[in-house]
Amino acid sequence: MTKVVLRVLSVSITVLLSVLVVCGLYQIGLKCYDFGYRVYTEPAVGRGDGTDKLVQITDEMGIGDIAELLEEKGLVRDAKLFYLQAKLAGFKKKTGVYTLNTAMTARELMAALAPPEEEAEEDDS
Repeated sequence: MTKVVLRVLSVSITVLLSVLVVCGLYQIGLKCYDFGYRVYTEPAVGRGDGTDKLVQITDEMGIGDIAELLEEKGLVRDAKLFYLQAKLAGFKKKTGVYTLNTAMTARELMAALAPPEEEAEEDDS
């Protein structure tokens, strides 16, 4: 009788642990999918006309610093997401003071902060 109870208990614990592992993997999968989806489809923070914000980019700032600044100013929701978007897009900054709007998407923000095409080509040569 005791062996039967121990065997049932062992099988129950194994099934419970398996269910917990599957649920955990499912939740991790959902979060990874959501993050990956947002890399390419993240909407602007503001709607309509949005709000203008002044942003100053300096030589010392890297992409991570810029991403954090944009998050602090309310121009992006997630600095880590913007950092990844900028890395994937090959973003190159240009120092200066910019007026950006909360209705701008990440692509529009990067375009506003990047040097014009002619200037970028001159820097490469």
